[in-house]
Amino acid sequence: MKIFCIGRNYADHAKEMNSSVPEKPMVFMKPSSALLLDDKPFYYPEFSQNIHYEVEIVLKINKHGRHIEPKYALSYFDEIGLGIDFTARDIQAECKKKGHPWEIAKAFDNSAVIGKFLPKEGLDLNAIKFRLLVNGTEVQTGNTADLMFDFQKIISYISTIFTLQNGDFIMTGTPAGVGSVKIGDILEGFIGEHKMFECEVK
Repeated sequence: MKIFCIGRNYADHAKEMNSSVPEKPMVFMKPSSALLLDDKPFYYPEFSQNIHYEVEIVLKINKHGRHIEPKYALSYFDEIGLGIDFTARDIQAECKKKGHPWEIAKAFDNSAVIGKFLPKEGLDLNAIKFRLLVNGTEVQTGNTADLMFDFQKIISYISTIFTLQNGDFIMTGTPAGVGSVKIGDILEGFIGEHKMFECEVK
């Protein structure tokens, strides 16, 4: 099982991070040990002083595929989920400054919250509204209409480099509004009115 993540897939997020807009999907990965499931709490790691939340639509791959044409890509998932890409922003900034890889800022244990899934049938995949609340206050809102690279393009592109396998996850990018978490925070994610996860920071 692999966790693929797409960076800078919403222009407003790229702008808030003072980053350029990519010409093709920016792909990085998290290991299986990054998974945080079943509304379990997130324990603030000792190595960072600035952990950020990034809420993202998640696709769950349902079959093997390689070099998938965009027109067939939607058949490679049946469900839509929501998750958080926790990021050690201070560590990431340090790595970027030195020109080093930044997996340690993205792929650490429990850095990938993944909640429940909804059947994709009946959903307008190009207009999925989602949001994140921290302590009851809305901090991020997104809509897949604003994706720079849609689901078909993401799946097709990844499959030209990595074999997609049943059970893989794709975190499709975060909109603007990312911010820091602190111990005691309660994070809740919604697709429309469906509550997809709740995560307490401890």
